[in-house]
Amino acid sequence: MDVAGQKIILFDDHCILCNGTVQWILKYDKKAVFTFSSLQSKQAKKILSHFKQNEYTNSVLLIDNEKLYSRSTAALRIVRAIPYFKIFYILIIIPRAIRDLGYNWIARNRYKWFGKTENCLLPDEKWKNRFI
Repeated sequence: MDVAGQKIILFDDHCILCNGTVQWILKYDKKAVFTFSSLQSKQAKKILSHFKQNEYTNSVLLIDNEKLYSRSTAALRIVRAIPYFKIFYILIIIPRAIRDLGYNWIARNRYKWFGKTENCLLPDEKWKNRFI
């Protein structure tokens, strides 16, 4: 799968927090900068094989300009593209190891705090073209 020129967010489709975050991004990404794919999908596996990565189940992933970003760096690069929320990108000045400690803590507890679903996200009809 060719990822050139795309900004693709790969997310855990079983995670209620992750699905809610995708819904939030869809709402505020008025310029339709991002496309999405579930980490559990065949498309995501193809994309990750391009980056020689097998599995990232505990992280949101962002493919941007043919580079793969994970954890807090991916999250901050995503909010940087969202109007009114790009101010949070300033957190990038915190060393990644420290940012990822917080990210990993939330990732480890996300199912316990927010829940888990076996059903995949079904986007509104107006957003179907944003999913691969």
